[in-house]
Amino acid sequence: MTASRRVELEGHIIDSGTMGRCFGAVMDMGGEFDVEAFEVGRHKHEESYCRMVVSADAEDQLQEILHELNQNGAMIEGPRDAVLEPAPADRVVPVDFYSTTNHPTAVRVDGEWLAVEGPEMDCALVVEGEGDDATVRTRVLNAIEAGDRVVTGDTGIRVEPPERPRSRGSSFGFMQGGVSSERPSASLIAEIADEMRAVNERDGTVLAVCGPAIVHSGGRDALAELVRAGYVDAVSAGNGFAVHDLERDLYGTSLGVDTETLEHPRKGHKHHIYTISEIGRAGGIEAAVEEGVVRGGVMYECVRNDVPYVLAGSIRDDGPLPETITDAIEAQDAIREQAHEADLVLMLSTLLHSVAVGNCLPSTTKTVCVDINPATVTQLLDRGSAQAIGMVTDIGTFLPMLADTLRE
Repeated sequence: MTASRRVELEGHIIDSGTMGRCFGAVMDMGGEFDVEAFEVGRHKHEESYCRMVVSADAEDQLQEILHELNQNGAMIEGPRDAVLEPAPADRVVPVDFYSTTNHPTAVRVDGEWLAVEGPEMDCALVVEGEGDDATVRTRVLNAIEAGDRVVTGDTGIRVEPPERPRSRGSSFGFMQGGVSSERPSASLIAEIADEMRAVNERDGTVLAVCGPAIVHSGGRDALAELVRAGYVDAVSAGNGFAVHDLERDLYGTSLGVDTETLEHPRKGHKHHIYTISEIGRAGGIEAAVEEGVVRGGVMYECVRNDVPYVLAGSIRDDGPLPETITDAIEAQDAIREQAHEADLVLMLSTLLHSVAVGNCLPSTTKTVCVDINPATVTQLLDRGSAQAIGMVTDIGTFLPMLADTLRE
């Protein structure tokens, strides 16, 4: 027996590719569609509208198709309230819970559309409060509590995927995605600097996600300058970045290599563990800065300029430093808080840490991904940001150029 439902698409659905993706999804998943109404926007500011009947051989197959369409911005069978079910236990969601995208989303509750707070991919949606006090928030599965009202199915959910802008924009434009080492880096860096200035002027937040390669390649001093000048408002990194930054100040080396002469000093391979010991002896990074043990570098500037930082630990860490968060869930929560507050994120030569931050970002957050490996940049850009710049270049070249441009 054939199952069918009506689906509506509205917005700049043609030039942003939404309509084509939805048509393709129906056919790729073995369904059929019949367009009942189609109104084309006649100029760049006018929206288009499409209503179609989607059918499949079985209800289960139809539900899979409808879910895919919803993720691409389709509305299922007109305005109806979302279906809410209580969570049966802590960390357990109803079987048919709605798994989120990172796009702006609204949920219809008691006839009112409520914007989802903190859009983030791969979460559940929980409705809190009643009546005028009702809110909808994303919640990671490990934070679900028994009795939470969890949104299930696809009814009463409106997703707004990114649309192509109506006018010519910057390199942060719609779904850039292209990655090439042949791009004119100077002009791209100028655009990144302009965006950082704009965020700074409106008291926004620039989050720098930092990998140890920044220190190894000689970009440390430039990043420290950006922190000191107020262009970087938060830092997210692993234990390794902080250790090598501090090692550079204490011993002049990074992972045992002199960053100026590229020589390997005697016992240089022990410098990173000596660094961890000295910071622990002082009582932590902040105490080491206050006591004059540490006199420069990125972590030094963070302490001196009250720039918050999150150091997330991993199973590979030596030490770790006293400030490194070793509980994975606690570290995720700290990263999530940083990500939700960021207006611009600089992902600087660290794939795994950037993926962790990227998982928490809404698609509307502007991102800059810089790495010497094209595959790394491509993977980071493909995580769903609608406004991203990718640069394949040495981070030790990029950061000094960026600092020079901002200084000018």
